Amino acid sequence: MASGIFNSTYYGKDYRAGAALLRARRPYLVKNAITGLCLVGFTIGVYAYTIRAVGQDEFSDVKVPETPAKSQQKQ
Repeated sequence: MASGIFNSTYYGKDYRAGAALLRARRPYLVKNAITGLCLVGFTIGVYAYTIRAVGQDEFSDVKVPETPAKSQQKQ
């Protein structure tokens, strides 16, 4: 950039979050953490319910086809 123009950024020269960025994020930290935990809990609940529901299915009435006989190769 041209000299004399202030380049504002929330990150330092080492690409770490600066103090201003940490202050700006602070009000949302708890709400975002709670929302993330709720989403993870919901996802695990759906997964556990699905595994439990599918695990109770019986597949004894499904006919499994026999393996096909190997055909002779033409030479």
